[in-house]
Amino acid sequence: MSREELSTQDFYGLGIAPTLLERLDALGFKHPTPIQFKAIPIATSGEDVVGIAQTGTGKTLAFSIPLLQQMSAKGKKGLILLPTRELATQVVETLTKLAGPLGLRTALLIGGANVNPQIKQLRAKPHVIVATPGRLIDLMDQKQVKLDQVGVLILDEADRMLDMGFAPQLKRILVNVPEDRQTMLFSATIPEQIASIARQYMKKPLRIEVAPSGTTAELVDQEVYMVPKDEKIPLLARLLKEYKGTVLVFSRTKHGAKKLTQLIRSMGHSSAEMHSNRSQAQRQEALKGFSSGRYRVMVATDIASRGIDVKNIELVLNYDLPDQLEDYVHRIGRTGRAGRSGKAISFAVPEQKNDIAQIERLIRATLPVKTSSGELIERKASQVSDRAPSSQRRGARPQRRTKSWGPKRRQSR
Repeated sequence: MSREELSTQDFYGLGIAPTLLERLDALGFKHPTPIQFKAIPIATSGEDVVGIAQTGTGKTLAFSIPLLQQMSAKGKKGLILLPTRELATQVVETLTKLAGPLGLRTALLIGGANVNPQIKQLRAKPHVIVATPGRLIDLMDQKQVKLDQVGVLILDEADRMLDMGFAPQLKRILVNVPEDRQTMLFSATIPEQIASIARQYMKKPLRIEVAPSGTTAELVDQEVYMVPKDEKIPLLARLLKEYKGTVLVFSRTKHGAKKLTQLIRSMGHSSAEMHSNRSQAQRQEALKGFSSGRYRVMVATDIASRGIDVKNIELVLNYDLPDQLEDYVHRIGRTGRAGRSGKAISFAVPEQKNDIAQIERLIRATLPVKTSSGELIERKASQVSDRAPSSQRRGARPQRRTKSWGPKRRQSR
C-alpha cells in the first residue's frame, strides 16, 4: 500500500478491540504507519512476528496494541525487552497513555536506578514488565521476578541489544519464559544472530519488512560537509544559527560530548548532554528538557541513537561520524519520524572519504558532499569503494538480509 493510500486508512479494520480504538482516537492517532498497518492484524491474531522497520516508524504502537489486546482477551502477561533505559521508559509512557486509565500495572526494570521501587512494582503483580536485559537478570538472580506467566514476549530494537553485548542475557531470558507464548521481534536490521534467534525461539514467525535493512528514513534530507578538523567548530556555530529548531548533535566520545555542550552554551544556545557518564536522573532531566524546549540542543553519544523519541527534531548533526558506520542509520532516524520531514548533516574530515562511501553503500544512496562554504564537491565514481565498511573490517557483524524463517506464502499477508 502506498503512502498516499495509508494516509486515508485508519485503525478500523485491523482487528483492534473497540476500547483500544477509542483510546487511539482520543490520543490523536488517526492513521497507521506502514509497520502498524502490516503488523497489528497479524499480531492481534496471536501469531509470532518479525518486524523489520527503520527507527522512527511507529514500532512501539505496532507491538503495544496487540500486547494489550492479548492481555485483555486472554489474560496473558507481557514482557518487553529493550536495549536502553530511555527506550524502556518511553515504552512505559506509551503503554500508560494507551491503557493506564483501564488499570494497567507496569513494572519498569532498568539499570542506573534504585532497585527498591522496582521490586515494589513487581510485588504489585504487574500486567507488563518492561526491562533492560541486565537489570532483569539481576532481579531474576535475586529471586524477585519469575517469568513463568509471560504469555507475550517482545524484543524491541533487537539488533541494538546484540550490538550492546546482551546476547548471553537474551538467551538466558528466552529459556526462562514459557514455550507456549507469542513472540514479537522488532529490529531495524537483521544480522545472522537475530535470524538464529527467530529460528530457535519463535514459532514460524511471519516476517514483515516495510523498508530494506539499512534503509534511512525517506523524508530525511541528508548531506555531508567535508572539512578539516579545525573548521568543524566554526561550521557548527554557523549551522546552529541557520537552523532555528531543535538540534541533536552526535559526538563520538562522552568527553567530546561534554566539551561540545559547554562550547554550544558559550555560543548562546541552551544545551544538554547525554552520555554514559551522566546518571539516570541527569539523562532523564536532559531528555525531558530537550522534549519541552528548555534545551534547544542535545549533545549525545550513540547511547542516544535509538534512545531518544522526541517529536519534531529539526536537525540531526553528526559532529563526528559513528565508530560503527551502521549506526549512521539510527542516528539520523531521530529526525524525519512518523511521516515528518527532517534534515541530517554530517561532518567528515578528508581522511574519511572511504567511510562516507561505505555509508552510501549501506543506505543505497549517494550523499551530496560540500565544502565548509557550501560548495558542492564533484566526486568521481572511483571514490566509492567496494570494500566493506571499516566498522565491519574491525570485526563488527555485517548487516545481512535473511529470509531463512517462515514460509514465503505468509509474507504477503
